[in-house]
Amino acid sequence: MFRIAPIPAACTVPVMTVQKTMTNAAWAQLGLLALIWGGSFLSVRVALDEVGPMWIVGHRAVWAALVLWPVVMLRRLPLPRSWRLWAVLVVMGALNNAIPFGLLAWGQQHVETGLIAILNAATAIFGVLFAAIFFADERLSARKALGVALGFSGVVWVVGPAALSGFDPGALGQVAAIGATISYALAGVWARKKMGGLPPLTAAAGMTTGAALIMVPLAWLLEGAPRLDLAPATIAGLAYVSIGSTALAYIIYYRVIAIAGSGNVLLVTLMVAPVAILLGVVVLDETLPVRAYAGFAALAAGLVVLDGRLLRRARARGAAPAPKF
Repeated sequence: MFRIAPIPAACTVPVMTVQKTMTNAAWAQLGLLALIWGGSFLSVRVALDEVGPMWIVGHRAVWAALVLWPVVMLRRLPLPRSWRLWAVLVVMGALNNAIPFGLLAWGQQHVETGLIAILNAATAIFGVLFAAIFFADERLSARKALGVALGFSGVVWVVGPAALSGFDPGALGQVAAIGATISYALAGVWARKKMGGLPPLTAAAGMTTGAALIMVPLAWLLEGAPRLDLAPATIAGLAYVSIGSTALAYIIYYRVIAIAGSGNVLLVTLMVAPVAILLGVVVLDETLPVRAYAGFAALAAGLVVLDGRLLRRARARGAAPAPKF
């Protein structure tokens, strides 16, 4: 059966693929992808000490595009040539890169990196919900409805009741993170409607180019000219988030999809947040409230229910005949 891969915790383009069995190689690459994406939250936080959120996204898009286009050409993949297709890619770049990257980077100025990473895990929840709204073949079954409900309860736990009492910068940072997940989910809808048949790496190069075309002028307008006297740590953070967690992560992500299928690659959504939380605690000395961990547990439960495999295995064990002695 073919499935559309919802947008996981970082930027992806949904693709049509067959569900497959996880191999050791797939697990290794999935773990590497989780480490790379988990580290992106830390690298953004480090870069924010000297670079504004708009320019962080601008750097991320520009350098990722400059890495991805040579890969596309070396593999002799088809290039987007029509103005219509480039318009589609620019919109995709806005929904899947410029808007969510910008919201997440802005939110990290006011919210712990681990908390942002937990909220970002809600991407798959919104992806399933929006797919049910926009596509007739993605109806919200009872199992999916339960998964979405658990996921939303997790988001409520993470944000906490204090956010309802006033919109301080911390509350707004969490709202920005949730807005990023909604943008990722809308990108999944846009990709399925408009980008069928385009090779994934070509689409990745095209949409990062589209994001660069949006973010560089916007950053220059709102934050001024880019700084050239950056500290080595800041340069390392920008290099990591653009080349590592964007360009390289795209390449690994599509390799995992080819090996294991889109359903299995969603497991990375559960693996990114713990990596980001651990890095935040060890490197930045962050402390998250207990409700954040409770919320992540509810989010993880929702994702497990949406995936459905554990439930099917449990039913299969329950239906298995008793052994005879």
